[in-house]
Amino acid sequence: MAAFDREELTAAFERFEQTVARAAKTRDWDPWLEQYTPDVEYVEHAAGTMKGRDEVRAWIWKTMTTFPGSHMTSFPMADPGDGTIISATNISIITYAGDGLWRRQEDIYNPLRFVRATMKWCRKAQQLGTLPDEAARWMEQHG
Repeated sequence: MAAFDREELTAAFERFEQTVARAAKTRDWDPWLEQYTPDVEYVEHAAGTMKGRDEVRAWIWKTMTTFPGSHMTSFPMADPGDGTIISATNISIITYAGDGLWRRQEDIYNPLRFVRATMKWCRKAQQLGTLPDEAARWMEQHG
């Protein structure tokens, strides 16, 4: 395994964080994906292990463009309409490959906590009259 100096790792991680923030804001996930090696291994415990950018691309676009992912592009979740902050804990372990690219990511979280946080968000949005139709369907299905 190659060794990387602190300066390179720090710069790469800063770019990673900036790209994640930009993707969350613009909802364009391709620049986020380009930070990974073509043969990336991405472990997402609820969705399984994906290998390669094509598999990760299909997953990230589907996940982040449908509810609840569309309201969890960053943490905490989108404001339901009154400033309430609703969130769940997530830890991502990323492995650096060099040249500004990452070769592996594993997202670690409790899926049930995310379901509970999403349900809490839906109930609050419903009370406020801001619940989108897609979220209402999700709430019905998972309620």
